[in-house]
Amino acid sequence: MALTPNSPNADNSMQALKQYGSYIVTAILLALAAYFGWTYWQNNHARVDTVAADQYADIQRLNEEVSIASQNPDLEAQAQEALAQSRTQLDENIDALVSTHGDSVYAWQALMIKARQQVDSDDFTAAAETLKQALAIDLGDAGLEAITRLRYAKTLLATGDADAALSEANNDMPSSFEASQQELLGDIYLVQDNKDSAIKSYNNAWELLRSRQETRAVLALKMESLGITPEPIAEQASLVQESATPEQPLVVDSSESVAVETVQ
Repeated sequence: MALTPNSPNADNSMQALKQYGSYIVTAILLALAAYFGWTYWQNNHARVDTVAADQYADIQRLNEEVSIASQNPDLEAQAQEALAQSRTQLDENIDALVSTHGDSVYAWQALMIKARQQVDSDDFTAAAETLKQALAIDLGDAGLEAITRLRYAKTLLATGDADAALSEANNDMPSSFEASQQELLGDIYLVQDNKDSAIKSYNNAWELLRSRQETRAVLALKMESLGITPEPIAEQASLVQESATPEQPLVVDSSESVAVETVQ
């Protein structure tokens, strides 16, 4: 039954509405603000990610062009000038991406590209600064942090700062990176003329590789140069049996790849 001004509970209902009405309206407004705020964040975040992804795609394309051109030792003067301009443009594109999306994985990838270009040009000091900048990006991924830190330590070692390299290489890392970490520690100890520690680290790296049936020829050469004969590591048995029928081509979904380079 509808309430009228003469109904017995009308006064109580109107009084309750006056007392709690403002709270109800406030709660509704807060709920709407939260909803529209969340919707705006989702749409804006997706838009920002798309912009960063497009910028990184351009950087990746230009990097491939620079890398291919750099492998040609017989470039004419005009081609060399074009290559220099492309390198400058690549650096500018990377700096632009980092300045606008500096906390994204795209910025991290771009900085790793920049550092690789600098290392290829033997500019280890600049590469160390670039990798330090990449290391400051908090991506919440221990693997990406380990990759960055190991490369940073290697670059510091290349600049001649073995102590700083040792400090970086001694940080905790995921178990999948321990072999690379121990090998790098061996390199650092060797530069520091600490042969015993170098041998120990190289042996640690080799045993870690043995546990997963993985071999590294370069590490074996390092050990042999110190008078160590590493015990051969049996190749990992194939988990897929050869088929009598012709193999079908594999279709790889490129969307699964994040273009993370190996530490080595």
